[in-house]
Amino acid sequence: MATCPECDAEIEVDEYDVDKGDLISCPECGINLEVTHVSPVELEVAPDEDDEEEEDEDDEDEDEDEEEDEDDEEEDWEA
Repeated sequence: MATCPECDAEIEVDEYDVDKGDLISCPECGINLEVTHVSPVELEVAPDEDDEEEEDEDDEDEDEDEEEDEDDEEEDWEA
């Protein structure tokens, strides 16, 4: 048994049927939960897929900014 961190519902989860990082949903409130520990089973609210995509886009933007900065530095040295 595990407890939903969002609505405190008891969720029947067999520790032998799940692995750390698995996603399950709460039958009471429907929120997605991530298995963070297996024995005993512990659950945390899973990050939204939309949030992960936004973070990935932010990381890509930062990488592009760093590349532009490096190009600017190279131009400064050449001048």
